[in-house]
Amino acid sequence: MPETSAKTTVETISSSLLEERYYKVRHKSGVTMLLCPMEGFSTAYALFGTNYGSMDVTFKTPGDPDYVEVPAGIAHYLEHKLFENEDGDAFQRFAATGASANAYTSFDKTCYLFSCTQNFEASLEILLDFVTRPYFTDETVQKEQGIIGQEIRMYDDNPDWQVYFNLLKAMYQKNPIRIDIAGTVESIAEIDKDLLYRCYNHFYNLHNMVIAIAGNFTVESVIETADRVLKESEPFLTQRRQPEEPEEVGQRKIEAELEVATPIFQMGFKLKGGNTAENMRSQILDEILVEIIAGETSPIYRELYDQGLINATFSGEAMAVRSLLAVTFGGESREPERVYEAILERIRQLKQNGIDETLFQQCKKVTYGRYIGMFSRPEAVASTLLLSHFTGVELYSLVQDLGKVTKEQLEERLRSQYREEWSSLSIVRSHREA
Repeated sequence: MPETSAKTTVETISSSLLEERYYKVRHKSGVTMLLCPMEGFSTAYALFGTNYGSMDVTFKTPGDPDYVEVPAGIAHYLEHKLFENEDGDAFQRFAATGASANAYTSFDKTCYLFSCTQNFEASLEILLDFVTRPYFTDETVQKEQGIIGQEIRMYDDNPDWQVYFNLLKAMYQKNPIRIDIAGTVESIAEIDKDLLYRCYNHFYNLHNMVIAIAGNFTVESVIETADRVLKESEPFLTQRRQPEEPEEVGQRKIEAELEVATPIFQMGFKLKGGNTAENMRSQILDEILVEIIAGETSPIYRELYDQGLINATFSGEAMAVRSLLAVTFGGESREPERVYEAILERIRQLKQNGIDETLFQQCKKVTYGRYIGMFSRPEAVASTLLLSHFTGVELYSLVQDLGKVTKEQLEERLRSQYREEWSSLSIVRSHREA
């Protein structure tokens, strides 16, 4: 391990159970780095993320007299614009090193990434440089409005995107999670370079960011690169505010018409959330419950499949986003209302009769195996390290918590959280069927 400076510290985080380890570096610039060298791998996967996403539209700093509200879609807009600066396009710089680069914006974070098999340090320097060196002009911001506007219109015509965001609009009444991550054509028209700089300066603070890397690299090379590129950051003092969300869903059912061969649907349960760490641990319980309720090994899955009511597109997902929790099921179905009612009935039966012990053990092993399998993929390790940092739950403790889950915990959660009146159904049908 490298010698640490007076302001940079390195901590080894290990798990004797998993026989895995990574290094937590608190860099003198203020950023936290989670570094997991993996022997035998030729690829390195690096993420540079900020705890800032599409939900963060209302905030204040110590210098603001009150909270300010910015247009929806500004976090996604920033993601697009950061790849451009005075030196040209960051993608062109990555092409010169042979790295494959990308970025994404979610409800609660924005991440920039690359993977490479060579020239790791040069690629990392590019990543750290362009993310910490914004360059916006009136001309380039105006040009981007047209590009993002086209992207928004493309998603408006995407049935899978629409059925999902319509579900969120039905479930949530006030929280900005109900708004498309890219915003609307109208909201992005309000964005200018001053707003971009304001949001960047508030949320792209290194104390609000994390670097997560896994695969073929050395810890020394990362620290040395960070020492060259990153400058010390002021403390992160920005406060976020989100409206208080009622327990009740806004709508029980929502429908839309688009060109689809078979109707598609998403149904969801709006669960009670806690703080971010609590929600991350609750998500583990919900992941097992998703398998028990309607996973491929559940009785209801086979029944619905044999009746032709679902096909291989059907799946379920547990979601934790800061203070929000939800569980969704969806896919293609010619009779989505029947699938919705069948899953509600399945939950009623589980509440009344309890969870079968054999099915519980089977679904717990499936979920546990999915987490263990993650440690064989650098991109999964880096992504989960980043997620665990922002949620405040250490990665290995998360896996240990999963191993301790009991059937009684799941039954109690099912009874208290999975309520029919907290569920919504979203359907997209063809114009011809509506």
